[in-house]
Amino acid sequence: MSNSREKILSKVRQALSSKVPVPFEGINPSESVFHSSSEELELEFAENFTKLQGKFCYCASNEELVESLKELAAIRKWTNIYCVEDNLKQNLQTSGFENLTNSDLKSSDASITTCEALIARTGSMLLSSASQSGRTVSVYAPIHICIAYTSQLVYDIKDGLSFIKIKYKGNIPSLISLATGPSRTADIEKTLVVGVHGPKEVFCFLVND
Repeated sequence: MSNSREKILSKVRQALSSKVPVPFEGINPSESVFHSSSEELELEFAENFTKLQGKFCYCASNEELVESLKELAAIRKWTNIYCVEDNLKQNLQTSGFENLTNSDLKSSDASITTCEALIARTGSMLLSSASQSGRTVSVYAPIHICIAYTSQLVYDIKDGLSFIKIKYKGNIPSLISLATGPSRTADIEKTLVVGVHGPKEVFCFLVND
């Protein structure tokens, strides 16, 4: 019985390790079908991100980032911004941004995270459980604020996944997700509704590094 099971498992492993033949001759599956435009990645990301109702802010330095966050928090009257990433929290608090907490996500005004990469072609933020402490922080709060740096900009999703693979030396995080603007659905009578299954607003602060 055990020998038969081993034979079956061996055939399964062999089948899974075999490459699926390309259905059309002359096509290289490793090549992307998308080609980068002549625009800089910062501009392409900003255009695609804002098209999907994301709110974008470019900051020339960390000091400008903190001033922009202070101004936004004052205008919106935010006093409770949820943050569980120690490095991000320390960096912002050291620079004078004090509206941060890690005690109660449920009653927070907004949540703030970093990201793994920004995908210029789709205007998406690539998040993972390794840096952003799972999916809850970026989804549960009514407003999500993402802090990213120009060195994290890549063109396509494939480039972002390669970026993660290199960063973690092959030890891929257990959860990887793409966030593209605020949550939305058009399930009911094809009417677009924003902020149904996640944040109603998404901000991306891109810092030049």
